[in-house]
Amino acid sequence: MARRRKEDPPAAGSPAWMATFGDLMNLLLCFFVLLFSMSRIDEEKYNQLVASMSSAFSILNGGATAIGEGILISNGVSQLNELDQYINSTGNTADDTVDSEDFNDFESGEVSEEEKFQQMLEEIKEHNTSVNEQLAEIIEETVEESNMSDKIDVTFTSQYVMLSLKGALLFDSGEAQLREDALPVMERVGVILERYAGSTIEIEGHTDTVPMSNKKFANNNELSSARALSVFDYLVENTFLDPADIKHAGRGEYVPVADNSTAEGRAKNRRVEIRIYNPVIQ
Repeated sequence: MARRRKEDPPAAGSPAWMATFGDLMNLLLCFFVLLFSMSRIDEEKYNQLVASMSSAFSILNGGATAIGEGILISNGVSQLNELDQYINSTGNTADDTVDSEDFNDFESGEVSEEEKFQQMLEEIKEHNTSVNEQLAEIIEETVEESNMSDKIDVTFTSQYVMLSLKGALLFDSGEAQLREDALPVMERVGVILERYAGSTIEIEGHTDTVPMSNKKFANNNELSSARALSVFDYLVENTFLDPADIKHAGRGEYVPVADNSTAEGRAKNRRVEIRIYNPVIQ
């Protein structure tokens, strides 16, 4: 009878597969360490991304968010209709007086939530004003280069940059159709606005207080609305602006910028205003 072959005893130490696995893990670790060492975070771009996301979702500094029906303009907060609710939610009511504990906190250098909130709003307002001032300067240069300084006035606030066009330049008396000699001006305005495509653009028609009534328009409200719509139609037909980004409205005689008792004042009040609400990225 044949003898069975005696099997060799198992080798001492770890199995062979474990050594291979360990080598693989070491290689992966070295690979990721190498990738990490080669990566570099651009701090400026990161801050821009954070600011942009904060703007898109109405997230304010410190993690607070816009509440209620607050109106957001550009990248900042211009108005919160329920500011009192926000302030009161911190534990104080509008009628409460400052007690001794609050006064001691103020003396010790601690700032209340209301003061922090107001300070934050002021900082946003100042920032937006600075950005819109730069935008207004660029537009003014374009207007001057086009020799239209006497036809277009450029102003700005923390919320928008505004182009004001004289009504006598654009329309005949009592009419809402653009004059032929106004078309070159509108063409230049369209070029300016196209540079800021994506911004909300608002067109407002204004009149003086002289009563208006003819076969086309019953009053100044209808006339101002028709003029704003005429400018809107021109921009939609002759530029690449998205109509969804353009608003138009007639304000009639109710928002004067000059005295309606003089001919010069009435001429200033007959105007079309175009506001550019510029989205700000800090």
